[in-house]
Amino acid sequence: MKFHVNRDVFSEAVSFVVKLLPQRNPQPILAGVLIEATEDGNLALSAFDYEASARTTIEATVDEPGTILVHGRLLSDIASRLPNQPIQISTEDDGNISLTCGSASFALASMPVEEYPAIPEVTGESGLVPGDDFATAISQVAFAASRDDVTPVLTGVQLEVSGLGLSLVATDRYRVAVRDIEWDGSEQQAAALVPARTLQEVGKTFSHGGNISIAFSGSGDREIIAFTAGNKTVTSLLIKGNFPPVRRLFPAQTEHYAVVSTADLAEAVRRVSLVLDRSAPLRFTFSTSQVTMDASGGEQARASESVDAHLTGGDEVTLGLNPQYLLEALGAVKSEFVRVTFTSSDNANKLSPILITSQTSVDQAGQDSFKYLLQPNLLLR
Repeated sequence: MKFHVNRDVFSEAVSFVVKLLPQRNPQPILAGVLIEATEDGNLALSAFDYEASARTTIEATVDEPGTILVHGRLLSDIASRLPNQPIQISTEDDGNISLTCGSASFALASMPVEEYPAIPEVTGESGLVPGDDFATAISQVAFAASRDDVTPVLTGVQLEVSGLGLSLVATDRYRVAVRDIEWDGSEQQAAALVPARTLQEVGKTFSHGGNISIAFSGSGDREIIAFTAGNKTVTSLLIKGNFPPVRRLFPAQTEHYAVVSTADLAEAVRRVSLVLDRSAPLRFTFSTSQVTMDASGGEQARASESVDAHLTGGDEVTLGLNPQYLLEALGAVKSEFVRVTFTSSDNANKLSPILITSQTSVDQAGQDSFKYLLQPNLLLR
């Protein structure tokens, strides 16, 4: 095999396909990037670890078609540091791979192509979503997924197709994040539980890629989902299990709420929580014209700060919240103001969650469909 390719195009392609690979893989063969050069001048680069795959096709000058497998992260590191000149890659008689660029040259070990698993193919039902909207929705939801592998079903983001809408839902038991976006495709109901880490990489990669095609395929233990934009495709094995019915937790009535400046509230929470002991809740008191935050920690440290707020539909409210969980929600709101709604529960012995949504102005609700439900903490003092 022998081909010439633009340095920047090749470096970007290699970086894309290795991004989803784990840092440490128990099977060395899965650390490789498969490069296929065809006579028509196409160069396909692929990576797969049995759970997620990435594939892209770029143009190249192919002198001799063929297929090679080379260590992905090493190739990515080399390609990103090469001089701005065309790259030539070829196979040598001794089985090694030769890479030259300007005066730089490398000899890389070839990995056995025949031992590499087949890249998944997706042929199922598909639809289109706007790339920027989908990336924003992922950033608003994926952080709420659990990072604890003890309950795998909570480490994913549930994608649900219903009619002309696509919903993204995530929870870690203490909070729930939901965002709906438009779906242009099959109106049949479908659901896919996608690992949050994989979905976050999809959002970063395809955020400026126009429309994204989403396809569902496979069956049994090998159900997969594919995301395609332009010349790039990412597939992911779905998480098996039943995602909890968290939508029923959201309240139908939202008359008792406070509206606060998103930036002012976030800055105050960061400052006041500096004195908190690890995992301790931050005390919030929402009154007619302000919200006051109070914290006390070790070494007799204390902090308090108030921010302007507009309370509607009820009396003053005092509750404890995990400051980090609240900050992540405020970062996801994407609006100048935030609405904090106080819900009610039929169980008098259980704290009612708060509902966080976007707010365009003090008087006008936001236009997006982002919703975040956060369970308060018990205040001991």
